[in-house]
Amino acid sequence: MLTNLTGSSTMPDLSHTLLGRAVEHEPGYSPDLLMPIARAQARAELGLGAALPFVGSDRWTGFELGWLQPGGKPRVAVLRACVPADSPQLIESKSFKLYLNSYARERMPSSEAVAQRIAADLSAAAGAPVAVELLLPEQWSQLAPAALPGRCIDDLEIDVEPSSELQLQALHAHADEPASEILVSNLLKSNCPVTGQPDWASVIIDYRGPRIDGAGLLRYLVSFREVREFHEQCVERIFVDLQARCAPEELRVEARYTRRGGLDINPYRASHGPPRMADRRSWRQ
Repeated sequence: MLTNLTGSSTMPDLSHTLLGRAVEHEPGYSPDLLMPIARAQARAELGLGAALPFVGSDRWTGFELGWLQPGGKPRVAVLRACVPADSPQLIESKSFKLYLNSYARERMPSSEAVAQRIAADLSAAAGAPVAVELLLPEQWSQLAPAALPGRCIDDLEIDVEPSSELQLQALHAHADEPASEILVSNLLKSNCPVTGQPDWASVIIDYRGPRIDGAGLLRYLVSFREVREFHEQCVERIFVDLQARCAPEELRVEARYTRRGGLDINPYRASHGPPRMADRRSWRQ
């Protein structure tokens, strides 16, 4: 408890607020903390079945990972995990955070052993092989951010009315104007379907085909503000809607979500090309 110079308490009583609710601190290691979520139901709502119209992956970056060496000395690392988009399950983010926290008191022989165990646990939860890499402190320069590629559309003038409905009708392309470009917006905001907390992201749309109307695209992206879906589902919805409304010959959609609970999630879906996006970070992350 904090005190002022006279020795009396200066800390308000927080026992009846959200901050006063106790949580378990550093639980013991348990892969059962991971909560897989089946992708099939959300995809069925988009008209998707087993044959997906995209390849892709969900790139996670975990900044709060630590464990103990055999002698008890702590070690820390930044986690990179890549979940394939064709895995039957995604992994819920809060459960992922709790799982990573469960290593804090776990004695492990090496960082390689930590990476192998995490990869096995995530693969079991996702139902497909998950690639895991640990960056030790001397490798953290690899995490340096950079400007996102493409043309930002956020300064386009649009009128937006508050609505709980996605502005799908705003999406359109100019069939007589072929284009090959990258469009970027930092105004994507959706909400977690579990907690209701806001999720903020920059979205990158790399396409070739009829020129996508920038103002209409921006109006559509802004209308996600009341949507309650997981990050991965939002990106798949954007991909499917762009394919249906704008008919690009090639399309790649990537969202770089800001960090929450020491984790950021970066889903990537592409009609062509490699299933994994480039290792890059925005300044916002």
